[in-house]
Amino acid sequence: MAVRETSVRDTAGLEALISRAAAQGKGLPPVDRWNPEFCGDLDMEIKADGTWFYMGTPIGRQPLVRLFSTVLRKDADGKTYLVTPVEKVGIRVEDAPFLAVELNVSGAGDDQVMTFRTNVGDVAEAGAENPLRFVVDAGNGGLKPYLLVRGRLEALLARAVMYDLVNHGEDIVVDGKSMFAVRSRGVAFPIMPSGQLEMQSR
Repeated sequence: MAVRETSVRDTAGLEALISRAAAQGKGLPPVDRWNPEFCGDLDMEIKADGTWFYMGTPIGRQPLVRLFSTVLRKDADGKTYLVTPVEKVGIRVEDAPFLAVELNVSGAGDDQVMTFRTNVGDVAEAGAENPLRFVVDAGNGGLKPYLLVRGRLEALLARAVMYDLVNHGEDIVVDGKSMFAVRSRGVAFPIMPSGQLEMQSR
């Protein structure tokens, strides 16, 4: 059977997708176990600030955004899709699909736990299964922290959350090197070499 690659743009098609996504009920459906046929691209985009757009217009209904987020999946091809048992449609993601908007830190040292809440309601504890990673923005040289939330889907930490995270950083020896890092659930996540941090602080 030939794969249909034409764009899915009509409102009726979107409403049908919404209906099928809602039919999965509450909670997170097993999107990683579904293997439907690719049905084309939807004119939908998630901006870097976490705002969802459909056909160039922001989706203002948060319950609808939350519904879409539960059937979101990033595949090995690096592309992001909305997936139901009967269809898979591609969408665009400017940066990360989620935005981490809140951080709670409990405990200390190896017992410290960093718990994040995303803009779509996911709650994840940083650790071996939900690692943090840090990259330097090629455009402005700023630090961009990401948290793996589920599957291959990450959350970019909002600026305020990033500052809160950095306030819990400490110098830790990692692989024989002194690194400025944060800890959560017994895992150390290096941010940058301690010497580099000192240079940036001057």
